[in-house]
Amino acid sequence: MTTIETAAGLARELKQKLSSRSATLAVIGMGYVGLPLAVAAHHAGFKVLGFDVDPTKVEAINAGKSPIKSLSSEKIAAMISTKRFRVTSDYADIGSVDAVMICVPTPLTEHRDPDMSFIERTGESISTHLKPGQLIVLESTTYPGTTTDVLRPILERSGLKTGSDYFLAYSPEREDPGNPNFETATIPRIVGADDDITADLAVTLYSQIVSRVMKVSGTATAEAVKLTENIFRSVNIALVNELKIIYGRMGIDIWEVIEGAKTKPFGFMAFYPGPGLGGHCIPIDPFYLSWKAREFNVATRFIELAGEINAMAPQYVIDELIGALSKRSRKSLNGSKILVAGLAYKKNVDDMRESPALRIIEMLEERGAEVSYYDPFIPAIPMTREHANLAGRKSIVWGKAALTPYDAVLITTDHDNVSYQDMVSWSKLVVDTRNATAAVATGREKIVAA
Repeated sequence: MTTIETAAGLARELKQKLSSRSATLAVIGMGYVGLPLAVAAHHAGFKVLGFDVDPTKVEAINAGKSPIKSLSSEKIAAMISTKRFRVTSDYADIGSVDAVMICVPTPLTEHRDPDMSFIERTGESISTHLKPGQLIVLESTTYPGTTTDVLRPILERSGLKTGSDYFLAYSPEREDPGNPNFETATIPRIVGADDDITADLAVTLYSQIVSRVMKVSGTATAEAVKLTENIFRSVNIALVNELKIIYGRMGIDIWEVIEGAKTKPFGFMAFYPGPGLGGHCIPIDPFYLSWKAREFNVATRFIELAGEINAMAPQYVIDELIGALSKRSRKSLNGSKILVAGLAYKKNVDDMRESPALRIIEMLEERGAEVSYYDPFIPAIPMTREHANLAGRKSIVWGKAALTPYDAVLITTDHDNVSYQDMVSWSKLVVDTRNATAAVATGREKIVAA
């Protein structure tokens, strides 16, 4: 039997399992991407095996406790009770599944180079247990070429060859934590593979889980799609952050400008300014393309400029706070008591990855301020790689007595479950980076936009 015939036979068998949803799926990484994917796959009828290197998380999920606020523990417990879902740290179990979806972090190094260590370690763990006929799909956001140049050689250390013995594809995650209008199953998927057989298998897999699947010509194209989505957002956020400063100097409210502009039913898409970029994607992904472009001697001036503008946003916020303290209270930042309102990188989630609030706290303390924080979604700051010195700090308890002593409250996240009218009433000064106080009726003289 030829290699082509062998591959076709393995593919037919796997496609039948995927189509009938009798296949067992593995999802590696039980975070903000992997766990919702596991939920969607389980809901579609698949048996799902989750993997995570954190034993505490593994134990919690198997006990029916969700590590993510946007997914209820009741839902996780119900999944566990079906016996079609469990989580493990033992990669030997990879040998028992039909398809593997990799959802691990892809951060930057301190020199802003791509950190492939999570993908590499995951690939090494899979390769030890890889078996013929399996479909491996990378979902982590990364630069074009990662699937074929980084992951594929590691997997082929198993002795199995891509496209003949096993199948390798790329499908970028598109999670938006806290978005009530979309969930994993309703967000269209892009899939790319470097041969037709694998592409067909990847389309078959995701078609069982999500509402719509679009196939592109290869893994590098699919990788580029994800980067393009996030670079688009980064550049446009940089634009409104710059406009905020320009219009602010003119006495024009950027938020009112955006509300006016978005009444145009074509040719305009609303983006909003803030205290800096947060989340795992937008602050990081554009630099993946910048790094890869250097290999081709191409300058990414637009991307780099957007990164510079967005990186300056926290300093602008602090400068506005300093100015407001001086003008309104005749106080300097040094020695002032500041409450940072909101640690999550966006509203109504407990996700603080790359949150600009963490950097702002550090910058305030470097300038002599005494800083506390309030966030109803984050009762204590967990350990993070870049802000380890903040780990363990706890949110203040909400109330008039708690807010009154602060010289200023700096709003960095606009959670919906916070009474901004009470915040303004109880505070001496409120510096608002999110337009959270737009509906506040009384005490507006205390509010400064930043």
